[in-house]
Amino acid sequence: MKLIYDARFQDSRYATDNAAMPGRMEAALSGLLPGPWDVVAPVPATVEQLLLAHDEGYVQGVTGDAPRFAMASLAAGGAILAGRLAHGGEPAFACVRPPGHHASRMGAWGHCTFSNLALALLVLRAEGRIQSAFILDIDAHTGDGTRDVLVHWPRAEVFNPFAATPAEYLELVAARLAGLAETDIIAVSAGFDAYRLDVGHKLDTPDFRRLGELAREAARRLCRGRRFAVLEGGYYLPDLGANVRAFCEGFAG
Repeated sequence: MKLIYDARFQDSRYATDNAAMPGRMEAALSGLLPGPWDVVAPVPATVEQLLLAHDEGYVQGVTGDAPRFAMASLAAGGAILAGRLAHGGEPAFACVRPPGHHASRMGAWGHCTFSNLALALLVLRAEGRIQSAFILDIDAHTGDGTRDVLVHWPRAEVFNPFAATPAEYLELVAARLAGLAETDIIAVSAGFDAYRLDVGHKLDTPDFRRLGELAREAARRLCRGRRFAVLEGGYYLPDLGANVRAFCEGFAG
């Protein structure tokens, strides 16, 4: 598996929200490095690419905030790189910020700027690599931005599982993946704020490993293993690294 990362993501000065908090990227990386995966640095998404997912006025508005635009376009570029690597047969995890699943075509909230994962899929489609996609969003919150950006793409499904207990949650994900008949690629909005000590108060570290395994098994069955994941939420820093690593171990296999 490839790990998409750039040291610039450690700079927390681009914003003041929870996703930009000092030490958050270091916490995530503490579970990933050293590790068995190759680290690949992204390049920023171009404005032309960003316009596949976002309204021109919104993109222009973000460019007016130079630090925010620099970080957000790099995060979007990381997701694009992860998608391209996955399509080529290399599963990938994009450890980036700001997150993206609350970024819609004309705006964003919830610490997000650009719709990273949705943009990566739209780039793959524009390049003629895919015609369909399945998005598993395991963040504690609904990926409303991803849904908005992909609303006119009928063959792109966004699945946000919600359940009362960890066992029911895993059963729900397993059942939906088992019911998939076909897809060109599987993408995971990998939020870790559903952790039992984070805002979601539900999943434990082994549950994240199992979610990674379920996505990997489905990708191998449906689309020659094509899969990638992009970091979304996750704010309980003492255990963020362990949770990210557990997911990646299950996802990589």
